[in-house]
Amino acid sequence: MKHTFAVLICLTVGFFSCQKEYDREAAENPEYLHQSVRALNEIIIHDIFSPPVASRIYAYSSLAGYEAGKFADSTTQSLAGQVKWLAQLPKPEAGQDYCFPLAGVHAFLTVGRALTFSEDLMDEFREGMYKEWKQKSGMPRDVFERSVAFGTAVGMAVVEQTKTDNYKETRTFPKFTVDESNPERWQPTPPDYKDAAEPHWSKIRPFVLDSAGQFLPPPPPKFDTSKGSLFYQKVEEVLHALEASNRAEREEIAYFWDDNPFVSHHAGHVMFADKKVTPGGHWMNIAMLASRMNKADYVKSSEAYLYTALGLFEGFISCWHAKYTFNLVRPETYINKYIDQDWRPFLQTPAFPEHTSGHSVISRAAAEGLTSIFGDNFAFTDTTNVAYGRTVRKFPSFIKAADEASISRLYGGIHYLPALDLGSTQGKKVGGWIQEKIRTRRKED
Repeated sequence: MKHTFAVLICLTVGFFSCQKEYDREAAENPEYLHQSVRALNEIIIHDIFSPPVASRIYAYSSLAGYEAGKFADSTTQSLAGQVKWLAQLPKPEAGQDYCFPLAGVHAFLTVGRALTFSEDLMDEFREGMYKEWKQKSGMPRDVFERSVAFGTAVGMAVVEQTKTDNYKETRTFPKFTVDESNPERWQPTPPDYKDAAEPHWSKIRPFVLDSAGQFLPPPPPKFDTSKGSLFYQKVEEVLHALEASNRAEREEIAYFWDDNPFVSHHAGHVMFADKKVTPGGHWMNIAMLASRMNKADYVKSSEAYLYTALGLFEGFISCWHAKYTFNLVRPETYINKYIDQDWRPFLQTPAFPEHTSGHSVISRAAAEGLTSIFGDNFAFTDTTNVAYGRTVRKFPSFIKAADEASISRLYGGIHYLPALDLGSTQGKKVGGWIQEKIRTRRKED
């Protein structure tokens, strides 16, 4: 009789009040998002995506991760309507229990899986993480499945948006034509003399920029081969960048920020390559480090990744427009032709025109986004490259880190100083524009 009475009470109060409670703190642990970003980084390295293409993967994945997970915080708002082309995305069913961080992570991984090649690696990672997630949180099966289903819906809606950004079309556009008759123009560089990378990237649809040329920087100094000319002076700055008394530190800085996803080495008839994190992957990892240091919850962490990724993506569009507009020769080509035919840069010259510096633009744009989340003087230790045999470096702020990333390209022998200075200004404008156009938090009444 007592048992029957207890059952009647349970039915009266409602089914969910009699369900087993689960560890919501464990279920909403942002570490699962950080692990997912790390996994996507590794897959991008494995699949050898170019830096601009990698930035596209980060941008769409981070958008999905934010949009599906933002419901964990009632002060957030969607980017739909703020990003012109982004339509309203799926919403959770009212009155149902969700783990929104799980939904967000699943949306992030759904888009990442769709935009990369190694689906098996993503599936293996996701299966292992979800098993741990369920075990540690004790999340009921219905909540888990409902959250994953919502993440899938948001993720696939974002994947549909990727199909209309002109990326697929640019895969079939003609190769860049090298003007071999003009010494001012970019030429393929040693050791592989590769074709120019992503010459049509400025035709990719941006998230918030009005156009790829919105923040077109001033042109480089006028090309000149005469000693004493301004251009020649800028070449000499590259040539002698490592002759300073602090050469060892400059070399360390150059190596630390190299971030070349595919560095080829030639030894006789043997060729091998190193695969490393892209420049964008480096900054996504900095966003991870900052989020952990700040003990940021899921939503704040997802905002940090979102603003970082938007800075990277919009920065590459803006920078690549400048590169192929000015089409300037690299220092290595100029020095070998007019000064020293045996000179080689400290780092391998990337396969695209010189002005402006991609590192300078995207680093400053990403740093602006991270500063908006964590503040002006957020000191951190960057351990990104420990996994690749490099040292750690400490910075008093994201802006200072961006400044060092920029100057590293002079030390590496692959950029003239104007490309760094003007590129940093360009990145600052891109980052500021993102701040002006995108708000993840609703204004208080």
